[in-house]
Amino acid sequence: MRISRRAVALAAVLATVLPLSACGGGSDDESSDASGAIKGKITFQTWNLQANFKDYFNGVIKDFEKEYPDTEVKWVDRPAEGYADKLSADAAGGTLPDVVNISPDLVAPLAKAGLALDLDKDKTAAGFAKDYLPDAWKSHQIPGMEGTYGFPWYLNTGPTFYNKRLFSEAGLDPEKPPTTYDQVFKDGLKLAEQSNGKIATLAQVPTIEDFGRYGVQLMNDKGTGFAFNDAKGVELLTKYKELFEAKALDSQALTATPESSGTKFLTESVAMNPGSALDLENFKTKAPNLYKNIGITDQISNTGKVNMYVMGMMVNSKTKEKPAAIAFAHFVTDATRQMSFAKQVAIFPSTKGSLDDPYFTKEDGTDETRVRIAAAKSLKKAENYTPVLFSEQMKTELRNQVAKALQGKQSPQAALDQAVEACDRLLKQS
Repeated sequence: MRISRRAVALAAVLATVLPLSACGGGSDDESSDASGAIKGKITFQTWNLQANFKDYFNGVIKDFEKEYPDTEVKWVDRPAEGYADKLSADAAGGTLPDVVNISPDLVAPLAKAGLALDLDKDKTAAGFAKDYLPDAWKSHQIPGMEGTYGFPWYLNTGPTFYNKRLFSEAGLDPEKPPTTYDQVFKDGLKLAEQSNGKIATLAQVPTIEDFGRYGVQLMNDKGTGFAFNDAKGVELLTKYKELFEAKALDSQALTATPESSGTKFLTESVAMNPGSALDLENFKTKAPNLYKNIGITDQISNTGKVNMYVMGMMVNSKTKEKPAAIAFAHFVTDATRQMSFAKQVAIFPSTKGSLDDPYFTKEDGTDETRVRIAAAKSLKKAENYTPVLFSEQMKTELRNQVAKALQGKQSPQAALDQAVEACDRLLKQS
């Protein structure tokens, strides 16, 4: 159920299949009104969900078919591994399902290929926009293109965990953790100094989301190129370089993964790490000493907005049963279904008003609920800082250039200039 996935292969394949007609054909007129009879057989595809949520989705389908007796929904589920490749094959073969579980980065090449329905151009679909949080609805909009190409489904975010014992031993107030990057940099240098370089504050190099939360403009206003090499971007990378040189950024950060960073935090060699409510049980069972000293705070941000990960439901623009496909995509993502799903797994609804439900607002004394309530509150003003057009290859280019800057092989400005140049080149190829 991880949210952030990329689709380089998908973009490459779709560049050659723009004229394709998927799902056996259908009208190319996306502006037509889908207010006709909701009937017919449609195919619904999810992303690695059947193993754990079979009963839930079978129930959703049963409820939909009961409400619309002239419909039939065929559910297919694809494994996480190779999901983008499967979408490529379906797009190329004209077998793309009618409703597809998708993330913003995967919808972009499909929208460019004319295979994702523009919800804003359909009167029925556009009428559902008011049901969702505004920023969630915008999440499937693509720079340089007009329209919205997917219903927002579930959201996710998480807090920052910190080790109160390590903060106390460094002479820092464990009840006042850093909440901005400036505070992290200041406290990080002190932690490293007081521990003689044995305790790092962070375990990973900055990602595109960090640049976003720092307040850097990630793309130009037209969405035709990247802009994170501006003065603010250089400032952030320079600060990370200072951390790295002072051993306040873990020495293995250049090759770290979320899993390895989590292990560093678990063994108390790193003072702060992002996570989710699911991590608390892991701390309790595997690191009881850490659990006794765990601190929970918001994501680090200079903008006042945390990062929001989004999953969505795309309607195939070539579907033969547009009214049924739109109705089902909305049905799966409406407030009732999203609240039900949120109580089965640690995700958050994208529908208006859902985050005000007692499930997301009422304390019960448990850490898990505390984290859930804090995350739900932060999502009301969250932003998806990962540009829709930022591919896995671009992510690698940025990481490689950041590593060179941290190692002193080139200046932060030169590193980001080269990263932007490489990402712009990849953008033009997509």
